[in-house]
Amino acid sequence: MRFVTAYWARTRGLITLATAVSRMTDIDAEIIDGNAVASEIRDDLTDAIETLADAGARPGLATVLMGDDPASETYVNMKQRDCEEVGIESYHVDVDGDAPPERLYDEIAALNEDDDVHGYIVQAPVPDHVDYREVIRRVDPAKDVDGFHPENVGRLVAGDARFRPCTPHGVQKLLEAAGVETEGADVTIVGRSDIVGKPLANLLIQKADDGNATVTVCHSRTEDLAEKTRSADVVVAAAGAPELVDGSMIGEGAVVIDVGVNRVDADTEKGYELVGDVEFESAAEKASAITPVPGGVGPMTRAMLLYNTVKAASLQEGVDVELP
Repeated sequence: MRFVTAYWARTRGLITLATAVSRMTDIDAEIIDGNAVASEIRDDLTDAIETLADAGARPGLATVLMGDDPASETYVNMKQRDCEEVGIESYHVDVDGDAPPERLYDEIAALNEDDDVHGYIVQAPVPDHVDYREVIRRVDPAKDVDGFHPENVGRLVAGDARFRPCTPHGVQKLLEAAGVETEGADVTIVGRSDIVGKPLANLLIQKADDGNATVTVCHSRTEDLAEKTRSADVVVAAAGAPELVDGSMIGEGAVVIDVGVNRVDADTEKGYELVGDVEFESAAEKASAITPVPGGVGPMTRAMLLYNTVKAASLQEGVDVELP
């Protein structure tokens, strides 16, 4: 089947990076532009943010970083800029990477009690001497805008999600923007992580307008992975393996969502380039629509974090807002 895509870019008359890529490479697939969709979501959140601010409850998002991982620092900086753009108050906590776990736990406890902070994230990875699962268990579930706390995971599985995890929710929004009907569709997810694969599978099987799919979850022990992916209407690659899925593994006209962001050595000024879990050129020859890397799922993850923060503020402050 062939799906209509690039909806957001076309309806607003935008010439986006994604559409430019498709023209330059003469590929058959439409490019699903995550930057354009994320921009629309941020714009649509501004009314809700101002409604909360007028009620004396401007949303507040905090980030916690333990250690000095460069990629994490970059990501935290991007989140802070996102907050500034839409009018969300941004807070940040740095914790020395050599400090005992209790130092991090103290900061988490303080954020749990801070009424100005409606949501926060503890940036992963944390140092090896810190148990990340214990970190997540200490986060107030009402402020867990990542959606990783066991209580929030349980609510998601039960069909009563407080917060949808950011990346899976972003994937759903991309499919929606691309005009993909998930009801009755065969979806194959490559990867079973707690962050993407598992929650996305649970979301897509829910009885909902953006669910009702038949979902297959593949992983490192799956036999004949290509057979599973070739039979799918939608393939979501989220295994963290550079270019694991190529065109030979994609059925004609399928929609491909590439969640992976992998740094590989390359003859460039930086000495590396970013590639997804999908070999883009060959997959684009078979797919009807595909997300690029970068510029696909990544911007959506950040946009949905803002979405969850606004929702958290609405729930905590008792102020009803309309979310996109």
